[in-house]
Amino acid sequence: MTTTDPSRADAAPGTLHRELKVTDAAAFSIGLIGPVGVMALLGVGAAGILGRGATWAFVFALIAVALVAYGFVKLSRHIAHTGSVYALVGITLGARAGFVAGWMLFLAYFTIGAGSTIEIGLFLTQLLQDLGLNIAPDWMVVAVIALIVVLIVSRSQVHVITRVLLFAELIGAALVTILNLIVLFRLGTGTAPGGRHLSLDFLQLPAGTDITTIGAAAVFGFLAFAGFEGAATLGEETSNPKKDIPRALKIAVAVVGAFYLLSIIAQTLGYGTSDADVKRFTSAAAPYGDLGRAYVGPWLADLLTLFAVVSLFAISIGTLSGASRVLFALGRGAGLKGGVAKVSPTGAPLAALLVSGGLALLCMVIERLTGAGVLDATYWVLTIGTIGLLVAYVLATVGAMRFLFFGGRTRTPKWQIVVPILAIVLLAYTLYKNAVGLDAPYSWFPYLVGVWLVVGIAISFRRGLKERVGADLDASDTTALVP
Repeated sequence: MTTTDPSRADAAPGTLHRELKVTDAAAFSIGLIGPVGVMALLGVGAAGILGRGATWAFVFALIAVALVAYGFVKLSRHIAHTGSVYALVGITLGARAGFVAGWMLFLAYFTIGAGSTIEIGLFLTQLLQDLGLNIAPDWMVVAVIALIVVLIVSRSQVHVITRVLLFAELIGAALVTILNLIVLFRLGTGTAPGGRHLSLDFLQLPAGTDITTIGAAAVFGFLAFAGFEGAATLGEETSNPKKDIPRALKIAVAVVGAFYLLSIIAQTLGYGTSDADVKRFTSAAAPYGDLGRAYVGPWLADLLTLFAVVSLFAISIGTLSGASRVLFALGRGAGLKGGVAKVSPTGAPLAALLVSGGLALLCMVIERLTGAGVLDATYWVLTIGTIGLLVAYVLATVGAMRFLFFGGRTRTPKWQIVVPILAIVLLAYTLYKNAVGLDAPYSWFPYLVGVWLVVGIAISFRRGLKERVGADLDASDTTALVP
């Protein structure tokens, strides 16, 4: 970990530059989540399981993510490292566990990045058709071109990346929020199309729905928050990380959570809550476009679809930038002197970025060879990424519990141990629901993630790696006996 002066000009060659503030770190997390692009698709997925009660999937996920965020926030007050869970788990549970946690986070980031890049093709095609252009490019062609653009932007200086993510999401989120408010206003004033009206029907669950069904739908909610911990990968690029990173994490969860709840309520009531309306919602390819066209006009529908594409670019930039930083940390911890452990003159881990992009491309190629359509290809890699992310979250939460309550290094009130315990229970349950009783190909994905996990564990037992990782993590200063 670099201990150089915070200014970029004084950063030592080959090290990451400390140049970011709390707004930059929060923007990175929010951009990595990409809430505008997320709600263009995942609300539909949750509705496919819970119908008009899709809001509960996001409520469940928000509670669970808030519990998980507790551990990240607390640990980030003591540990500042570019490897995120690699360092958080490595310092709390040991070097080998830290390497495995970072390995799983790396999987999550590059697969989610691949899924988001593939999804660009879905909404770009929709936009072209809405504009009257009879063009339907193959999703693989669009994804490859988009990936090239993402990699070019991601090799920029980190403050440029965070600004791109911030402005892309701010403009899109503002437009979606305006649409949400217009939908709710027209519903409340009795001027909504189809005679729809404002009600609490969005809280109604289909007959026979139980907690297990909500848990199955919550995968969409968890995926919607994937990347909230992204700010933790900027631990060596933030001027005051032990203060700013925790604040950035809390801001990201709060802002994105409020946006999701407003959006899913507006989407559910905007489409309507009758059985026919719910069926229309669950089969929607572009919910923003449908609602924008019905409640405002075609111009807003096209603009929202455009910014869904922009938001997906932001997610791809954020996830692949995050993946490159985690891989950089893993390579440096493993004792590599070049390659993925090398930083470019601009402070970007360029080699690690290219490897991350290459793996994302490999995911796309494999899916294209199976003949998968754009929607299936998107969901498949996003699901794999979510499972990997949940494993990393479990390890980080266990590490936080050990560090905060059993390490003797903090004065955290003992009663707060209930928070990480509940987080682990919810994470374990969601993992279980994504590993048991699924139809192919989703039943295969836990095994694919399991293979990746076994490979990571095997690498962690490589001679001397534990000692080298431990030495790297020792550079991450922790503060003892603080609240």
